[in-house]
Amino acid sequence: QVQLVESGGGLVQPGGSLRLSCAASGFPFGTYAMSWFRQGPGKAREFVAGISWSGHSTLYADSVKGRFTISRDNAKNTEYLQMNSLKPEDTAVYYCAAGIVTNTADPSKYHYWGQGTQVTVSS
Repeated sequence: QVQLVESGGGLVQPGGSLRLSCAASGFPFGTYAMSWFRQGPGKAREFVAGISWSGHSTLYADSVKGRFTISRDNAKNTEYLQMNSLKPEDTAVYYCAAGIVTNTADPSKYHYWGQGTQVTVSS
């Protein structure tokens, strides 16, 4: 069956870094666009970053541009999110998502979702 499993979340101080991973199985990963979304306390789920199936095209939310980097390794069926210069407002549950529409911020366009990993930025 389809599985998306996020890992790498945790507690980090402001200004710190984390690298999230999303391991995929059960579908042709290399033909799907991938994205990261997040949902903070009391907030709606929001788009963070997306990457095309080839990795050649990426899209970032303005709030993370210049601090976060999305990447993927199709040989390992894994997507990554490198998060630098973290801020308290980045605190959220981070979800990876897979779909056939490239770089869309519309969550309804995604077919598969992971269970999420908690990222907490606090001193």
